[in-house]
Amino acid sequence: MLILLTNDDGITAPGLVAMYRELVQLGEVFVVAPATVQSATSHGITLSAPLLTAKVNVENVFDGIAVEGRPADCVKLAMQLMPRKPDLVISGINSGANVGINVLYSGTVAAAIEAGFLGLPSIAVSLHLGKNSNPDYARAAKITLQMIRQIHTAGLRGGQVMSINIPTLLPGREPAGVKVARQCTRPWPDTYERRSDPRGREYFWISTVFSLRAIDPDTDVAALVENFITVTPLEFDLTHHDQLSHWQKMEWRL
Repeated sequence: MLILLTNDDGITAPGLVAMYRELVQLGEVFVVAPATVQSATSHGITLSAPLLTAKVNVENVFDGIAVEGRPADCVKLAMQLMPRKPDLVISGINSGANVGINVLYSGTVAAAIEAGFLGLPSIAVSLHLGKNSNPDYARAAKITLQMIRQIHTAGLRGGQVMSINIPTLLPGREPAGVKVARQCTRPWPDTYERRSDPRGREYFWISTVFSLRAIDPDTDVAALVENFITVTPLEFDLTHHDQLSHWQKMEWRL
């Protein structure tokens, strides 16, 4: 099996290194990832600047290609850099959960969705960072490998995208289990701190601190609050199909 591994935290991120160590049990792993942190860049791509690349060795664990671009750029470019199309694309492990509306902002998820656009099976992986906890990426990667094996065995087809979120891994505490849950679509209100620069010009700095809140019990957010590993199938067709037939029946005037 040929696997493309990418992320949005950058090619030297500990979550990506930990994931690589586990994925080599499944086959050959080809790494193409951003050179720098690209968190919350969503599905942006680079149009007006060249995509600079560099071959890098990370912690003597793997040789990969660092791209001066965004996660979606990395997946697009990888199609030309790899010896053939990958059998599976993994994005992560991300530092922080990608549940609820954060799925729409996430560069990690965007990379997986880009792979889906290209007709490839893909999985985005994120680790929730609890307060005052040291992220255990090695343990998270081992758990993730078990999830990937099961998803692959069950049959993840080309163009299908899955999002996995691992709960905070505290010493001596195991996840409560696995829940397949829908994405929570409740809005997340952001707050901004008002400031002034030395010349008196006003500017605003986002001050929101993301925290999970147990709402909508059948969602990914609620499941993660309850210490479950969450699995959410994603799609990238933004058509509101319930409304489609209604608007198609209208008589439009010119």
